[in-house]
Amino acid sequence: MSARPEILAPAGDFVCLQAALDAGADAVYFGLGTFNMRARSGVNFTEADLPEIAARCDRYGVKRYLTLNAIMFEGEVEAVERTIVAAQPYVDAFIVSDWGVIALCRRHGATFHVSTQMSTSNSAAVKFLASQGATRVVLARECTLAEVAAIADAVRPTEIECFVHGAQCVAESGRCLMSHDAFGKSACRGECHQPCRRRFLVKAVDLYTDAAGKPVHESDTAFIVEPHTVLSAKDLCSLGFIDRLMAAGIASFKIEGRARNAEYVRATVRAYRRAVDAVLAGTYTPALVAELTAEVKKVFHREFSDGLFYGRPGADQFTDSEDSLATTVKRHVGIVIDYYLKAGIAQVKIQDHAIRPGDLVQIHGRTTGVQEFTLGELHRDDERPAVGERGTWVTFKCPRVRVGDKVFYIEQRGT
Repeated sequence: MSARPEILAPAGDFVCLQAALDAGADAVYFGLGTFNMRARSGVNFTEADLPEIAARCDRYGVKRYLTLNAIMFEGEVEAVERTIVAAQPYVDAFIVSDWGVIALCRRHGATFHVSTQMSTSNSAAVKFLASQGATRVVLARECTLAEVAAIADAVRPTEIECFVHGAQCVAESGRCLMSHDAFGKSACRGECHQPCRRRFLVKAVDLYTDAAGKPVHESDTAFIVEPHTVLSAKDLCSLGFIDRLMAAGIASFKIEGRARNAEYVRATVRAYRRAVDAVLAGTYTPALVAELTAEVKKVFHREFSDGLFYGRPGADQFTDSEDSLATTVKRHVGIVIDYYLKAGIAQVKIQDHAIRPGDLVQIHGRTTGVQEFTLGELHRDDERPAVGERGTWVTFKCPRVRVGDKVFYIEQRGT
């Protein structure tokens, strides 16, 4: 029987963190706003949040890993060292990719995992990193499944971690300079502006002229590159071969998405939790794969692929769309203004989208995480309104939520 791998979830804020915990994550990874690969994202924690993160994770028996996987420049050593010292009591490991950061972890006896940013793609490299103190290595995303299995077998007891779901970068292990060259914002510093995710216009700028000096090409000659967004890789989805990944001996299944929203975290963690549990229970079937894939398609995603687990990249690795293909859309309804705990009833101020009995809604909050349910009857004092309209308030039964939580209507895309 395959060993049970850790399901490692992204957490960009407390809503995502709680969603990951409730969905069944075994571990979470997060950043503190600097020195990580999502530094420009608005979804990072601060050092002041560390005690609460640790306390929440402890209640669920969940490990937490801090990302310090950006390049460290001269002049930043003291700041990174201060972060390690401040965070060490609250985290189980640091995720690193810079040899200087590794040296700092070694100095303070801090457990560290080597990030995929280091492009580790063979057992010799893993063994060397282990000799330097690494307890886990996140392999390069370019490794095939056969290579992953061979490496995992050769390096035990050092743990191997692999990405199983989410965005993929066109560059080798995400080490790209396109954003740096275009905007002065380096991907290797967590500042990527993702110009690769766009369509491109090819236009002649060095025009040939004929013998009379007249241009051979008109200056407005241009072509939109089709059929792909040429540099935008498809997202990875491993639900269809999760049993093979488990058989390969991977210790941790990592879900990409620290910049994604809470419903993405909830949906993906739930899907991979169910898939792993089904493999262990002997109930993993094509029907279950189809069901779980439909669930993760509801939230933000590009076209799905098997990544590079089954071979080197080709034209089929690139998406035809620059937009999300999510089958549902989240519409803001309003906020919770009261919750009657004994009755299990929320009072909601409708600020934007109207709601009706039978609607699918979600309520998001820092402590609540993500609660999803179908609306029953609406009430307003002695009335039973058929619709909760903008500018009004209504009450309805729902799971435990808190004052200030945000309420959303979940719309089927295209309806």
